Amino acid sequence: MNSSSVMRRSLIIVAGLACFVFAVLTFAQVQQQTTTTSGTPTHAVRVESGEVVSVDGNDLFVKMADGTLRHFPNVPASATVDVDGRQMTISELQPGMKLQRTTITTTTPQIVTTVQTVSGKVFHVTPPLSVILTMENGENQSFKIPKGQKFTVNGTETDAFGLKKGMMVNATKIVETPVTSVSQHQQVSGTLPPGPVLIAKESPTPEGTVTASHDAGTTTTASVELPKTASGWPLVGILGLLFVSASFGLALRRRNVGFRS
Repeated sequence: MNSSSVMRRSLIIVAGLACFVFAVLTFAQVQQQTTTTSGTPTHAVRVESGEVVSVDGNDLFVKMADGTLRHFPNVPASATVDVDGRQMTISELQPGMKLQRTTITTTTPQIVTTVQTVSGKVFHVTPPLSVILTMENGENQSFKIPKGQKFTVNGTETDAFGLKKGMMVNATKIVETPVTSVSQHQQVSGTLPPGPVLIAKESPTPEGTVTASHDAGTTTTASVELPKTASGWPLVGILGLLFVSASFGLALRRRNVGFRS
């Protein structure tokens, strides 16, 4: 085999590959591109407040402002509460703490635009409902024709009724779908409960009793005094009675001595 024969065969193979690639590229291709356009977002703020009743592991019980008791189960250990500038976890919360949760809900209207481009060879067309195009893998695929859909054939625009078998066509389909994007952001803050306040009330202390002051660490004894209701006249009367009795006794003794004499 000479060199000219080898070159001729090589050219034939290259030409065949080129025809094959061209044929594949002329088969139906579907390209799709999606873009999203956002509108003006709106914000809704909701504030909830309550008081910590108890903490059991990762379960939190809070008495809400309306008096209802709410159970928050399985609170993540990584969740924190801003309490007077300090980040506290659920294990550090204490009964009596005031909690406030602020939820900001952001709602953003969006338009999702889908542009679908189809190019390929017409295998069969049923105007104005559908068209069958040959795909890259050699299979035929059916496409519904939207109302008012236009096709481009050799640079000329036509509708479904202008399509013929074997034509290379291009069609673009645009679909706009309104959607709503909703996102939430929560922030929980709290305040420590006030410390206990002890109020001491003084009560009258009976005389003659001992009172102790534990705060000062000292003991104070109340003075004991007799009531000043007694007078000196009864004592004078008692002494006079004693003197009269003594005089009567002496006189009686003298009489007895005189009788014996």
